Amino acid sequence: MGLPGSGKTTLAAELTKHLNASWINADKIREKYNDWDFSKEGVLRQAKRMREVANKQKNKFIIADFVCPFKKGRSLFDPDYLIWMDTISKGRLPTFDDSFEKPEKCDFKISNFKSKDSVNQIIRDIKNKMKFE
Repeated sequence: MGLPGSGKTTLAAELTKHLNASWINADKIREKYNDWDFSKEGVLRQAKRMREVANKQKNKFIIADFVCPFKKGRSLFDPDYLIWMDTISKGRLPTFDDSFEKPEKCDFKISNFKSKDSVNQIIRDIKNKMKFE
Protein backbone atom coordinates (compact mmCIF):
# COMPACT_ATOMS: atom_id res chain seq x y z
CA MET A 1 0.00 0.00 0.00
CA GLY A 2 1.07 3.57 -0.50
CA LEU A 3 0.32 6.75 -2.40
CA PRO A 4 -0.13 6.63 -6.19
CA GLY A 5 3.34 6.66 -7.72
CA SER A 6 5.12 5.28 -4.65
CA GLY A 7 6.32 2.12 -6.43
CA LYS A 8 3.64 -0.40 -5.43
CA THR A 9 3.15 -1.90 -8.87
CA THR A 10 6.88 -2.01 -9.60
CA LEU A 11 7.48 -3.79 -6.30
CA ALA A 12 4.56 -6.19 -6.86
CA ALA A 13 5.88 -7.11 -10.31
CA GLU A 14 9.33 -7.84 -8.87
CA LEU A 15 7.95 -9.90 -5.97
CA THR A 16 5.76 -11.89 -8.34
CA LYS A 17 8.86 -12.87 -10.34
CA HIS A 18 10.52 -14.32 -7.23
CA LEU A 19 7.62 -15.79 -5.26
CA ASN A 20 5.07 -18.40 -6.19
CA ALA A 21 2.19 -15.96 -5.81
CA SER A 22 -0.77 -14.57 -7.74
CA TRP A 23 -0.82 -10.82 -8.37
CA ILE A 24 -3.90 -8.60 -8.15
CA ASN A 25 -3.50 -5.02 -9.38
CA ALA A 26 -6.10 -2.49 -8.24
CA ASP A 27 -6.23 -0.61 -11.55
CA LYS A 28 -6.94 -3.83 -13.43
CA ILE A 29 -9.70 -4.70 -10.95
CA ARG A 30 -11.22 -1.22 -11.23
CA GLU A 31 -11.12 -1.57 -15.02
CA LYS A 32 -12.76 -5.00 -14.89
CA TYR A 33 -15.60 -3.68 -12.72
CA ASN A 34 -15.66 -0.26 -14.44
CA ASP A 35 -15.53 1.42 -11.03
CA TRP A 36 -13.36 4.51 -10.93
CA ASP A 37 -15.03 6.05 -7.86
CA PHE A 38 -12.25 7.41 -5.62
CA SER A 39 -14.57 8.77 -2.92
CA LYS A 40 -14.07 7.23 0.50
CA GLU A 41 -17.03 4.92 -0.13
CA GLY A 42 -15.60 3.90 -3.52
CA VAL A 43 -12.18 3.22 -2.03
CA LEU A 44 -13.66 1.09 0.75
CA ARG A 45 -15.75 -0.78 -1.83
CA GLN A 46 -12.52 -1.42 -3.74
CA ALA A 47 -10.84 -2.82 -0.60
CA LYS A 48 -13.73 -5.27 -0.17
CA ARG A 49 -13.58 -6.17 -3.84
CA MET A 50 -9.82 -6.75 -3.69
CA ARG A 51 -10.39 -9.11 -0.75
CA GLU A 52 -13.11 -10.99 -2.63
CA VAL A 53 -10.87 -11.36 -5.69
CA ALA A 54 -7.96 -12.50 -3.49
CA ASN A 55 -10.16 -15.09 -1.78
CA LYS A 56 -11.13 -16.56 -5.16
CA GLN A 57 -7.52 -17.15 -6.21
CA LYS A 58 -6.34 -20.75 -6.35
CA ASN A 59 -2.84 -19.81 -5.28
CA LYS A 60 -2.25 -19.81 -1.52
CA PHE A 61 -0.20 -16.59 -1.69
CA ILE A 62 -1.50 -13.38 -3.22
CA ILE A 63 0.23 -10.08 -3.90
CA ALA A 64 -2.32 -7.26 -4.01
CA ASP A 65 -1.11 -3.80 -4.89
CA PHE A 66 -3.39 -0.89 -4.21
CA VAL A 67 -3.39 2.48 -2.47
CA CYS A 68 -5.62 1.38 0.44
CA PRO A 69 -5.44 4.83 2.05
CA PHE A 70 -7.79 4.27 4.97
CA LYS A 71 -7.36 2.19 8.12
CA LYS A 72 -10.87 0.81 7.63
CA GLY A 73 -9.97 -0.36 4.10
CA ARG A 74 -6.89 -2.16 5.36
CA SER A 75 -9.07 -3.82 7.98
CA LEU A 76 -11.61 -4.84 5.33
CA PHE A 77 -8.87 -6.32 3.14
CA ASP A 78 -7.13 -7.86 6.16
CA PRO A 79 -3.68 -8.67 4.73
CA ASP A 80 -1.47 -11.31 6.29
CA TYR A 81 1.59 -9.24 5.42
CA LEU A 82 1.51 -5.49 4.81
CA ILE A 83 4.19 -3.56 2.93
CA TRP A 84 3.97 0.21 3.18
CA MET A 85 5.57 2.12 0.32
CA ASP A 86 6.38 5.34 2.19
CA THR A 87 8.59 6.66 -0.60
CA ILE A 88 6.83 9.93 -1.47
CA SER A 89 4.97 12.65 0.41
CA LYS A 90 2.70 13.60 -2.51
CA GLY A 91 1.19 11.12 -4.95
CA ARG A 92 1.26 11.46 -8.72
CA LEU A 93 -2.51 11.93 -8.38
CA PRO A 94 -3.41 14.30 -5.52
CA THR A 95 -6.60 12.36 -4.65
CA PHE A 96 -5.21 10.87 -1.42
CA ASP A 97 -2.46 13.32 -0.43
CA ASP A 98 -4.46 14.86 2.43
CA SER A 99 -6.72 11.93 3.35
CA PHE A 100 -4.12 9.12 3.40
CA GLU A 101 -4.02 7.51 6.86
CA LYS A 102 -0.56 6.23 7.64
CA PRO A 103 -0.65 2.69 9.01
CA GLU A 104 0.01 2.29 12.70
CA LYS A 105 1.61 -1.06 11.99
CA CYS A 106 3.07 -2.76 8.93
CA ASP A 107 5.30 -5.75 8.34
CA PHE A 108 7.73 -3.94 6.09
CA LYS A 109 8.16 -0.23 5.40
CA ILE A 110 10.07 1.04 2.39
CA SER A 111 11.21 4.65 2.61
CA ASN A 112 13.77 4.57 -0.20
CA PHE A 113 12.88 2.11 -2.94
CA LYS A 114 15.85 0.38 -4.47
CA SER A 115 14.11 -2.45 -6.25
CA LYS A 116 16.62 -5.29 -5.98
CA ASP A 117 17.65 -4.59 -2.37
CA SER A 118 14.07 -4.09 -1.17
CA VAL A 119 12.81 -7.17 -2.99
CA ASN A 120 15.52 -9.39 -1.48
CA GLN A 121 14.86 -8.03 2.04
CA ILE A 122 11.11 -8.54 1.71
CA ILE A 123 11.49 -12.08 0.36
CA ARG A 124 13.72 -13.02 3.30
CA ASP A 125 11.31 -11.41 5.76
CA ILE A 126 8.25 -13.11 4.26
CA LYS A 127 9.95 -16.51 4.30
CA ASN A 128 10.95 -15.98 7.94
CA LYS A 129 7.47 -14.88 9.07
CA MET A 130 5.23 -17.05 6.91
CA LYS A 131 5.24 -20.62 5.71
CA PHE A 132 6.03 -19.77 2.15
CA GLU A 133 6.55 -22.48 -0.44
